[in-house]
Amino acid sequence: MTDLPDPSEEGAWRELRLLQAEMDADIARLYEEAAIPGIRPSFVGELLRLHHRGPMTIGELAASLDRTHSAASQKVAALRAAGLVRTVPGADARSKRVVLTQRAEAIVDRLAAEWRATEATVAELEAEIPYPLQQVVRDLRTALARRSFHDRILDRLREDPAWHSDTH
Repeated sequence: MTDLPDPSEEGAWRELRLLQAEMDADIARLYEEAAIPGIRPSFVGELLRLHHRGPMTIGELAASLDRTHSAASQKVAALRAAGLVRTVPGADARSKRVVLTQRAEAIVDRLAAEWRATEATVAELEAEIPYPLQQVVRDLRTALARRSFHDRILDRLREDPAWHSDTH
């Protein structure tokens, strides 16, 4: 136990994470109401990408969505467990390609409709506020291009004796 306050109780972007979780829950509720079981909002990007581009290796899928290979591999495992994708042999014995199942093919047009409706709704919401989130993201990227997040954190860590302690 320590006398210092619990830093995990602070979170500058906590409200943003909560907002996104609430919005994802609303999308999940739409799937439930539409009798599309087993679909999570986090699955849709991969399913749409595979539908539009065809079978891909996990590496190709990861690159196409700007994700790490590890993240894409975990997502494919979850999609496989949900019965939405399967893997088939690739061009050589070492590679496998990810393909949509018949179940996924049967619902992918509905998922694309939800995606379009969600994007239109986000644009509508951004029009209602004085400073759109997309502009915030662009401005943050510009600031981080001047000085990276890593370097900004490292500067703060240099000032914190706990970071330099050898009690690990």
